[in-house]
Amino acid sequence: MTTSSSSSSARAQAAAALRDSRPAVAWLDDPVRPAPMPPLTGDTTADLLVVGGGFSGLWTALRATERDPGRRVVLLEAGRCGDQASGRNGGFASASLTHGFGNGQARWPDELARLDELGAENLRAIAATVERHRVDCDWQPTGELTVATRAHEVDELSALANELAEAGHVARMLDRDQVRAELDSPTYLGGLLEPDGTALVEPARLAWGLRQACLDAGVVVHEGTRVEHVDRAGPVMAGRADGGVVRASHVALATNAFPSLLRRLRLMTVPVYDYVLMTEPLSTSQKAAIGWEHRQGVGDAANCFHYYRLTRDDRILWGGYDAVYHYGSRIEPRLEQQGPTHALIARHFFETFPQLEGLRFTHRWAGVIDTCTRFAAFFGTAHQGRVAYALGYTGLGVAATRFGADVVLDLLAGQETERTSLRMVRERPVPFPPEPFRAAGINLTRRALVRADASGGRRNLWLRTLDRAGLGFDS
Repeated sequence: MTTSSSSSSARAQAAAALRDSRPAVAWLDDPVRPAPMPPLTGDTTADLLVVGGGFSGLWTALRATERDPGRRVVLLEAGRCGDQASGRNGGFASASLTHGFGNGQARWPDELARLDELGAENLRAIAATVERHRVDCDWQPTGELTVATRAHEVDELSALANELAEAGHVARMLDRDQVRAELDSPTYLGGLLEPDGTALVEPARLAWGLRQACLDAGVVVHEGTRVEHVDRAGPVMAGRADGGVVRASHVALATNAFPSLLRRLRLMTVPVYDYVLMTEPLSTSQKAAIGWEHRQGVGDAANCFHYYRLTRDDRILWGGYDAVYHYGSRIEPRLEQQGPTHALIARHFFETFPQLEGLRFTHRWAGVIDTCTRFAAFFGTAHQGRVAYALGYTGLGVAATRFGADVVLDLLAGQETERTSLRMVRERPVPFPPEPFRAAGINLTRRALVRADASGGRRNLWLRTLDRAGLGFDS
């Protein structure tokens, strides 16, 4: 726990560190960023129309051509591929398809062992794709370290370590000295080390590499093309965009956090802003002060958690904690610069690593996450099976979107596969309520989670009620 004097010092350090930071996404602020593809002009046809050019849409388009090389695929993206959540996240590619072992155990205990196997297969397939297409995205299978900064979190992580080991996963509980030998922070009381199941990646470069792989496979990509409607046009579907119409036998919707083209899905997810900082490169002495020799991705065990990792040039990406929902599910560029939130997480950074005093942040940004009440992606079809979708990844879509792409393609093909027979795929989450109840419930939950972190993990009546109903809010 921090003292008032250390918190005051961290606050001052945070203000100085943020002073010259750029309001820009570090991953997108890259000289290798590809030039935009031309927008759609006029009408065209396709076997498959993919709406959305993030990981979900790019994997769907690429997997469609890999499964059927003769298929004509058109992908339409409102902005530029990878510019939204796919290019703004921490770059944690997790094997979990269920938003972690605990969530999977609570919801699909009978399927979890197979879901974990499918997730591991999926992660290996992504690594193979990166190698096959020579995607320069610094793919690093580092594993993950979850740290405890409160006494009750040590107990919770110890219990989780035992459950993981019983399920056949490689997991090791570390005491205070052992975790600080991995990464040194005076706030750490223990940690859970999982050497398998997580890779770190430069997410924008991965998206750009998938985009190029799609182009090489013959996918037609139009950026700067917003699809306004999808409807029936005789025997086919029509994607009506601002520059023309694509008539296609099937449509895959991959808009995720943004308003769905299927109105019935509008209450199934909410857009939550996640805020991120990037430091300047660490000096040799700064690196020595914290260690981090094995370069694992790191997250803390709190309800309101931070995540952080090193980049290839030894910057620290630091994000999380303050997931923000705006009334009416608003998504606006101006909401990406949340001064109080960036200041808050910067203060947390220096409370965690006081030995890095003087380090500066070069970039600050945010992105929207498609959160659903069960935390893991859900799937479905519309228009007699001609339209399919996957959404609700809740911050864990860097890798899971590839699995979701295969589910969508199975559904569009009308195939009964192992994937489509999973309860996880067949079941849907409970929707969020309409406004004003939606904002009230989310904000009440958020405050309750903060209080639980501060009170030994004790969950109040509201959180216990949500737990019993299998509902929640997370990023």
